[in-house]
Amino acid sequence: MKFAVLPITAAALLLSACGQSGLPLYGPALPIASSPHRIEGARLIGYGPSRGKIKHIVILVQENRSLNDLFYGFPHARTVSYGYDSKDNKIELRPLSLATWWDIDHSASSFIRACDGSGSIPGTNCRMNGFDLEPVGCGMGHPSCPFTDPQYSFVPHSETKPYFDIASQYVLADEMYASNFDASSFVSHQYIIAGQAQSSINYPVSLWGCPGGPGDTIGTVGQQRQFPTGYETVCWDPTTLGDELDKARVSWAFYTATIKGDEGIWSAYQAINHIYNGPDWSKDVLTPQTQFFDDVSNGKLRSVSWITPTWENSDHAGNKSTTGPSWVASVVNAIGQSKYWNSTALFIFWDDYGGWYDPKPPAYVDYDGLGVRIPMLIVSAYAKKGGVSHVHYEHGSILKFVEDTFGLARLAPSDTRANSPARDAFNFKDPPRPFVRINSPYGEGYFKRQPTDHRVPDAE
Repeated sequence: MKFAVLPITAAALLLSACGQSGLPLYGPALPIASSPHRIEGARLIGYGPSRGKIKHIVILVQENRSLNDLFYGFPHARTVSYGYDSKDNKIELRPLSLATWWDIDHSASSFIRACDGSGSIPGTNCRMNGFDLEPVGCGMGHPSCPFTDPQYSFVPHSETKPYFDIASQYVLADEMYASNFDASSFVSHQYIIAGQAQSSINYPVSLWGCPGGPGDTIGTVGQQRQFPTGYETVCWDPTTLGDELDKARVSWAFYTATIKGDEGIWSAYQAINHIYNGPDWSKDVLTPQTQFFDDVSNGKLRSVSWITPTWENSDHAGNKSTTGPSWVASVVNAIGQSKYWNSTALFIFWDDYGGWYDPKPPAYVDYDGLGVRIPMLIVSAYAKKGGVSHVHYEHGSILKFVEDTFGLARLAPSDTRANSPARDAFNFKDPPRPFVRINSPYGEGYFKRQPTDHRVPDAE
């Protein structure tokens, strides 16, 4: 069994293997099979892994935090109190507020530096001791930095309490990895709607897609992780999860924000030509993201929903804000206190590691992945209570859960190879558990009254 509930001792969870830096390493989990089912319209025929109990899935995307940075010290999560730099010096991790005014570079090149791999392909056989080589916005060793090598830090528990409370009630997955290695929010968001990103790397030169026109291009990565191998216009036509949901007549929505003085919308679907230039754009891409609260309270929750934050509420370094945990708690509470609680699965994850230290070397699965370990919270009336899942997950795991719930086909290698959390993180044999409200400094009303924030949550 790969799931550890909180009373189990931490020692029982450790495997014997150790990495070159002396940090514990863990073997990959065995794949978890999914039960097939089919659908007619939005009506389930037969059983999926959720036994027909899950009818709504919400995917809440936050920004730029590694697992070790955000959940350092959570009971039975595999976190560490120190790391190693590129000179093999041991560095004790120090607390650092969410509210920094500077950022850490987390481009493809910085991933390669942080990984400090020994393989012939860049970013493989990672030693995870090169984080000190990532550029920092306050200047490498500059007096304005809070301390030397701030990449080696963790968020104070006083600020992450809502996240710890959610994890204590539901499930924290501590073996979740980005499907893309390059730590780009743009690429990550393509993976969470399509399971791939057209071999793109880093981020577009302008807007997130079609409204940027033919001059809005992005670099591409080759099969040996050489980059850029070329550039392509950021307006393409892969099959997305939204397309499959449309075909199956299953409702969906992408809740997001307008950016740059209303010149665009911070939505992964903005890069999908047939979505941006089709009926879905006005029907299913919704702004602002706080409309989600009204749709839940008014009985209009779609079968599948994505929600992205504003810059201020995103947890992204550089925004000088600590409101991210309250934003997430408000979404959890909105669902939990609604009629949808007993039929909903909520997946909360952070789209990339943001440059923050993490000790776990990601596996090499293909030219584009995997990336650094990131947090994922799984919330549901059927989620196991107060446990840490050690099963190996990635972006494709969330897609696979959606696909299995609504009888959809696989989209790409990432969701084909990924483990579904259906059997490890949920218990669908027992009746639904009652909801316990998550306390936080700010609630739903605060976010609905917030002034419109047109800043890009992450341009990288």
